[in-house]
Amino acid sequence: MGLVRVGPLALGALSALRPVALKSALPLAAYAALAAAYFVAPEYSQFVSMLLFYAILGQAFNMFMGMTGYVDFGYVAFLALGAYGVAVAAKYAGVEGWAVVPVGLGLSVLMALLLALAVGGIALRLRGAYFAIATIGVNEGLRYLIEGAGIWGGSLGIIFARELREALGREAAVYLMTFLADVLLILVGVMAVLVTALMLSSRVGYALQAIREDEDAARALGINVTKYKLIAFSASAVVGSLLGAIYWALKSGYVEPDHVFNIRYTVEAIVIVMLGGAGTMLGPLVGGLAYGALSYSLSTVMPGLQLLALAPTLLAVVVAMPEGVVGTLRKRIRNPVLRELVG
Repeated sequence: MGLVRVGPLALGALSALRPVALKSALPLAAYAALAAAYFVAPEYSQFVSMLLFYAILGQAFNMFMGMTGYVDFGYVAFLALGAYGVAVAAKYAGVEGWAVVPVGLGLSVLMALLLALAVGGIALRLRGAYFAIATIGVNEGLRYLIEGAGIWGGSLGIIFARELREALGREAAVYLMTFLADVLLILVGVMAVLVTALMLSSRVGYALQAIREDEDAARALGINVTKYKLIAFSASAVVGSLLGAIYWALKSGYVEPDHVFNIRYTVEAIVIVMLGGAGTMLGPLVGGLAYGALSYSLSTVMPGLQLLALAPTLLAVVVAMPEGVVGTLRKRIRNPVLRELVG
């Protein structure tokens, strides 16, 4: 048998995909383990679904904060618009049958992306506390606009479970709101892993790392700082919108502004990223799983006092490992391949 010749383009593609495969191997294995747990032990499906939510929340937030060092305190607005996208498609758009799912998810992504481009084009020119205050203002302003002007049900929100049942049938609607929604969550998590790995292994990732280390120096080197920050901001917004659309809208059948615009979820995202390791591939996933499991177990053992026990526990971990669990582990690994695999 003759040897198969591989052209230079194919070799170049394979060499380019190698770092992506290394970076995404462990996170993808983690999602495979969560999927296996979901199917093998269906009695724990809601617990696994909650872990998926926190893991994806950490990954989505890490796409921007971890790569640029900027903290978006209004990040939950993207999840909220994602939830509203599905609700509006089901309640007001008159979409029939299963088309409500792709149309709703598409509308969610579109609204979040438009908000990211509009806000990012202005706010990303700010730094530090000014950027943080601007993003908080966007989140609260959008929330009070919806409530005060009575848009999309105003402060009452949107209940669309009946519309889903009418469009799909009772059994199909239950199937969508339970099993299929969780499968979609897993797919969003996998997508977040691959997008992050591609970003980190490309020119975009190198530019963002330079911006995170020294923005002025990156600008002096000719890097279009605003452009690359906007790319990360938009990618983070898209993943966040899909998370909100699936976990808050499809799984519940209603959207309430007090819940979906709650800044607590942004604070949780910050904690998750810092706990696992900002700017790493595996860190946000580890942080999300640890935070979700710890929060759930403490609420079971000491209901009502879980936050009192959770806060010092998280503080101790962050003080002991300021670079996060994965960041600290990666720093101690000498083997470059293993370091790439972990980080």
